[in-house]
Amino acid sequence: MFDKLVEVISKELSVSRENITLQTHIQNDLGADSLDAVELVMSIEDAFHISLPDDAAQNFRTVNDILIFLKNIA
Repeated sequence: MFDKLVEVISKELSVSRENITLQTHIQNDLGADSLDAVELVMSIEDAFHISLPDDAAQNFRTVNDILIFLKNIA
C-alpha cells in the first residue's frame, strides 16, 4: 500500500519517489499548495477506488497520515 501511495504522490506532485518517506510533509517537504492537495486527494481516490471525506483529507499533513487513513478503511 505504501509503494502505491508513493507512486501516486510522486506522479501527481512531480517529485522523485526517493524524496517520499512516511515522515514527508506534503506541503513543507513537497511544496504542495491547496490546489495540489485537492488534485492529490482525487488521484488517491482514483488509485485506491475510494472516496475520501473532505474533513479527513484536510487533516492529511504527512504521507503517514494518508497511509494510516487508507489502512483504517481497508
